[in-house]
Amino acid sequence: MTTPPHPPRLLVLSTVVLAVAGIALLSVPHGPGAAAPVVSPAASSDPRSSPVSAAPAVVRPSSVRTTPSATSTASPPPVAESPLPPHGEGVAGDQAVQSSLEKAWPADLPAHDERELLTAGRALLRADATGVGRAQWPGLFPDAGQAVAPAFSTARFRVQAAIARRDGSPDKAVVHLVWAGTDRGGTFTDLRITDWHFKRTASQKGASTWTPQPRT
Repeated sequence: MTTPPHPPRLLVLSTVVLAVAGIALLSVPHGPGAAAPVVSPAASSDPRSSPVSAAPAVVRPSSVRTTPSATSTASPPPVAESPLPPHGEGVAGDQAVQSSLEKAWPADLPAHDERELLTAGRALLRADATGVGRAQWPGLFPDAGQAVAPAFSTARFRVQAAIARRDGSPDKAVVHLVWAGTDRGGTFTDLRITDWHFKRTASQKGASTWTPQPRT
């Protein structure tokens, strides 16, 4: 009796390989709905890294105004000229002084009140500086009846400019005077400043008038 020959070893190996391949193919899902394999990212080796990415910074327009560069060639501002004439200019410079006063303090009184105040203010200044006319205001000049040497000479005394303006209320006013004069020692000085304050009072006949106030 003869024994059948054993199958070749190569055929057995081929059969095993085909079986394993078939099992692998059956285990892989097919079709468009199949999920893609998930690949886990490698862990970062830096312990300071954050799992949340930082949001990009928002750049806002600057509210600071830029200034010209220091190297820019800007023309220098014009030199302001003094509105007042130099000392010793004489009568020719009085109009400049008057204009300067009027620009600095705009008019705020009725015309007739301003005229009355300016007339009284000029007379009071002359009486105070030279002694002329003090008897008109005995309350302001107690020594009006006495022989008093004047502080300034009447020859070179003059009012350079004057304005009358309200002094805090409609019933109060002040007269600003700029004047020049020669004192007892013979020294001439101009652009002197004196203020006389007035208060509106009612007379017995009902009319109002401006009364000078004592100087403090």
